[in-house]
Amino acid sequence: MISKIVHKVGGTIEESEMIEGLVFTQHASHAAGGPTKVKDAKIGLIQFQLSSPKSNMDNSIVVDNYAMLDRLLKQEREYILNIIKEIRKTGCNVLLIQKSILRDAVSDLALSYLAKMKIMVIKDIERDQIEFISKAIGAIPIASIEAFSADKLGSCSNVEEVSTAGGKVIKMTGVPNAGKFMTVFLRGTNQLVIDEAERSLHDALCVVRSLVKEKHMIVGGAAPEIELSLQLNQYANTLGGMAPVIIRAFADAFEIIPYTLAENAGLHPIAIVTELRNRHAQGQKTAGINVKTGVISDMKAENVVQPLLVTTSAIRLATETVAMIMKIDDVILVR
Repeated sequence: MISKIVHKVGGTIEESEMIEGLVFTQHASHAAGGPTKVKDAKIGLIQFQLSSPKSNMDNSIVVDNYAMLDRLLKQEREYILNIIKEIRKTGCNVLLIQKSILRDAVSDLALSYLAKMKIMVIKDIERDQIEFISKAIGAIPIASIEAFSADKLGSCSNVEEVSTAGGKVIKMTGVPNAGKFMTVFLRGTNQLVIDEAERSLHDALCVVRSLVKEKHMIVGGAAPEIELSLQLNQYANTLGGMAPVIIRAFADAFEIIPYTLAENAGLHPIAIVTELRNRHAQGQKTAGINVKTGVISDMKAENVVQPLLVTTSAIRLATETVAMIMKIDDVILVR
């Protein structure tokens, strides 16, 4: 599993790295001197707030003397301190707090208590990251303090806040099941460079995914499509009736791939497709369009290959789309 790619402006693209673990762009809480590095971390992933409780209905509290104010503040301290004592009792020394939309996920008072107990705090964890984080560190998200127990804590060997050219990030390394959970940390001089690197990385991951699902590769350069067109035309010549007409139309549709490829490369599409068809008729099954040199060459020798799943999926989807359109008997216009 690869988490969503983390990127931060600053540094160069060569400084990008793949980390066996997690990377957070959030900072560790430095309130009251909280820790920024923890060894043999026991990690709690909480979805409740470490701040003053909120009433079920909107109301206001009127305090008209110092005794009531002092009592109110004392109860708030006791409420928060009791929660943090329960957290500390389980052996937790790193706390991940989900971002809250109702009220502050953690108050300054809670942060000061957590710092005194040497618990590292990482707040504002996005909701869509919870599932990956829980799988990576082996933690179970905890929705209330009553459900907080040692068996729901995750673990890793090292949690550390690291300074980079673009700011500080937090790295969690030594997670359970090492090698199965990765984070790609992209760096770049500006956002445009990072976005382009992320797009290229996504394309590369899609290629790997295709090869994992179906472990076969074929040559590129429109060689498979023109060969399919040739073979289908030859097959149509052996049939009688209306079938050859349909098969030849299907075969001709494959020629749009080399035609478009040649057109996008700035070549003369009709001449290129004609030459490519002749080469395949002569038995050169791996001949394809070399967009760099603008000629027909051996794609296998040029090492231009692509996953088989990409081509088969495109053919299947295109065929299903045409079949679906042909099944439509009529179109009713409505306003």
